[in-house]
Amino acid sequence: MDPLANLIAASVAFVGSHFAMSHPLRAGLVGRLGAAGFQVVYSLVSFATLGWMVLAFRAIAPSAGLWDGSQPLPWALASLLMLPASVLFVGSLMGNPALPAPGAAALADKPVHGVFHVTRHPMMWGFALWAISHALVSPTLRSLVLTAAIGVLALVGSHLQDRKKEALMGAAWTGWEARTSYWPKLGGLAKAGLFPWIGGLVLWLVGSWAHISIIGMAAGIWRWMG
Repeated sequence: MDPLANLIAASVAFVGSHFAMSHPLRAGLVGRLGAAGFQVVYSLVSFATLGWMVLAFRAIAPSAGLWDGSQPLPWALASLLMLPASVLFVGSLMGNPALPAPGAAALADKPVHGVFHVTRHPMMWGFALWAISHALVSPTLRSLVLTAAIGVLALVGSHLQDRKKEALMGAAWTGWEARTSYWPKLGGLAKAGLFPWIGGLVLWLVGSWAHISIIGMAAGIWRWMG
């Protein structure tokens, strides 16, 4: 198979399997396998398709981008986007009713707090911002396929999650929807809280520094230091 076609197939499998198992196939699989068995199968399929996608990505030789992502402007924009992405991700780990955890309905009944002032899907928007920032600095065909898959999974997946949560949680989730926004409200970052900002800043600094050893290229503020 052509390497790019293989990457596209892997990306479709990765995104499609998530959508299928999270929505139309979920009830039947849980009924046959039980909740724990379903989580095992879901995790195995997710890791298998992700691994396929990563291997397919690496099998494609780097090529010229659709624009010059090495210029200062794309890197500056990407670095700026990754800071709120990191804040949203860290904040999403605290009191998030969208996560599959006991007591989700009780969390949805609480007042809006932290990064949920920005969006009710902070983790997914964090992934979407990651995808956009990496597409900006690496606009090759292989990177655009990979980042598009992550972006579609995050943004379409969070919309579908709203419908699933409405069915599972009823008034608790519809009330949460009424008090929060799917689309990010950047002004809400000022209300995100100290811990998401500190944790997000640490993640932003450490993650961008790790690019040096992982891909041999400085990212974030490290690109302009030294």
